[in-house]
Amino acid sequence: MSLGYAEKLSYREDIGTVGMSEIFDPSDILHQKIEELALMIKESKHLVAFTGAGISTSSGIPDFRGPKGVWTLQRAGKGLPEASLPFDRAMPSLTHMALVELEKAGILKFVISQNVDSLHLRSGIPRKKLAELHGNSFREVCPSCETEYVRDFEVETIGMKETSRRCSDTNCGAKLRDSVLDWEDALPPKEVNAAENHCKTADLVLCLGTSLQITPACNLPLKCIRNNGKIVIVNLQVSKYLVMPTPKDKKASLVIHGLVDKVIAGVMLFLNLRIPPYIRIDFVQLDLSHSPKKNTYVKWTMRIMSIHGPRAPLPFLKSVEISFPERPELKATFLNKQPFRLKRETVRKKPLKMLLMFHLSDGCSFLYASMEWPIDFQVKKGSFVNDKEEVVSSLKSTVEEGSQYGQHALLEGKFLPRSEAMVVAIATSICRYEASKEESSGRPETKPDDSFPLIKRHSEATANGIMATEKRFKSS
Repeated sequence: MSLGYAEKLSYREDIGTVGMSEIFDPSDILHQKIEELALMIKESKHLVAFTGAGISTSSGIPDFRGPKGVWTLQRAGKGLPEASLPFDRAMPSLTHMALVELEKAGILKFVISQNVDSLHLRSGIPRKKLAELHGNSFREVCPSCETEYVRDFEVETIGMKETSRRCSDTNCGAKLRDSVLDWEDALPPKEVNAAENHCKTADLVLCLGTSLQITPACNLPLKCIRNNGKIVIVNLQVSKYLVMPTPKDKKASLVIHGLVDKVIAGVMLFLNLRIPPYIRIDFVQLDLSHSPKKNTYVKWTMRIMSIHGPRAPLPFLKSVEISFPERPELKATFLNKQPFRLKRETVRKKPLKMLLMFHLSDGCSFLYASMEWPIDFQVKKGSFVNDKEEVVSSLKSTVEEGSQYGQHALLEGKFLPRSEAMVVAIATSICRYEASKEESSGRPETKPDDSFPLIKRHSEATANGIMATEKRFKSS
């Protein structure tokens, strides 16, 4: 979860049990349970995943109730734990990406999340197959026409309050609201109804990384039992509410005490399914406005800004270096403060070619990405819009091949006599996940065992590789 989100929550004395001890199944028991879970998933006809903060801890986002959780430390009078990455740059975990593959394979039918970190959406789970019970720190909603806006920056408020932006629909224009619940806010009916319907239909609800303490959300998995469905819990801390002392009263068919990433990696191996890499695509808008000066020279202004509006931040950009390779008389410029803006005056009838070097922010896998922008001040009118899904899919395929990094693609463009605007998609991160059956020496049963599977998570970046990918940027 977001540390900013935790700070914004209203104060509440009763937050349930915190500082829960972590339990690890012995290695041989863990192996057996992983195989049992894999067989249950394979036989499932309607699998639903119910996720909590525990699936995001390996993404650098602290949980709430663990030994070093946000609420655990707060109750002890200590400060908040530090996140290893900016919240907006957190990358999905192995578990997030495994769920994406299970959904694409037709096995996973729906995801119910208690998290507000937007990692399910970033990973690639379709919005129509996702219920975000507690909201999304990166999502705004129009209360009038119900249009959703998913941002690349964290929305500044919680509690479904008005934000500083409006609906972009010209027929609406209502003030947007954040989508994150505060303690006293009721669960959104749209999300709850979809979640409840899928739990009632499910023959298997897989609870991942949640202690199942927050009501009423924790009651949803139980609805599958009425139709002979089963519940599986994978977590280091497990609520006694769902796991009673005697087998007769047990609500869960299987409880696995282990690291969620490790368990899910093992399941994917048994199912012979790959864990796809996470490739993040960010978007930037390039604007150019110009006006003639005595028909010989032209004054022009170039802006680099967010697709969410001129006042929205560009969190993935640290700075922009601009040069003119074919015009040595034009001085290169280094823009290191947002909003990024460059003003110049040049000969009107002499085309320009700008080289833009985007220096990416901390948390990006790549150091920078570059692109050429040819400019002709006498260009004719025109516009185009490429299919977003096709552009993003093609860009991800190029990056996944590993041959070139820092790639970009043109999404849309609009050209007028005195201005032009373009939206560019830029690959800013890649993270690959590997799992293998590599046995290691035994460890004490009270500690996590790393013998199966061995999970590797690594990002990739190479400055030389990025420099070698410079391509001519075409605007027509």
